[in-house]
Amino acid sequence: MLDFNAPEFLVVAIVALLVIGPKDLPKLLRVVGKWVGRARGVARQFRSGIDTMIRESELADMEKQWAAENERIMRENPPAPPALPMPMAQIEGDAGPVMVEQPVILPEPGGVVEDPAPAPKPVRKRKAPTTGDTLEAPPVEMPAPKPRRSRAKAAS
Repeated sequence: MLDFNAPEFLVVAIVALLVIGPKDLPKLLRVVGKWVGRARGVARQFRSGIDTMIRESELADMEKQWAAENERIMRENPPAPPALPMPMAQIEGDAGPVMVEQPVILPEPGGVVEDPAPAPKPVRKRKAPTTGDTLEAPPVEMPAPKPRRSRAKAAS
């Protein structure tokens, strides 16, 4: 495993400064940083691919176990027979439609009481500004005005 202690790192930094020079050292560090970032990205992608493959194989194994357990339970507990017997016409092979008499709906003896119609909304009348004729306008709900702050308070 690659291991750097503080004194070793200091020696490498001094040698790099002397060999490369202070002018080109930032460019070199930038290039090295980009390559390290790309290497980490490739390693991260590889690791996530391996994790996905492992997860998929575990899911396949679990599905096989669940199918086997479900089959064992169904063998031990067979489904119950239907509760109602089949009509004789279907047993004999005649699958024709069965006619049923339609029920008759009678009105209630006391009669049906309907809800009274809702009261109409009051209409405001206003005068036209030039002709004096009255116009009907629907009621308008105005929101409450917001209190205004003075500039002296807003600045502080």
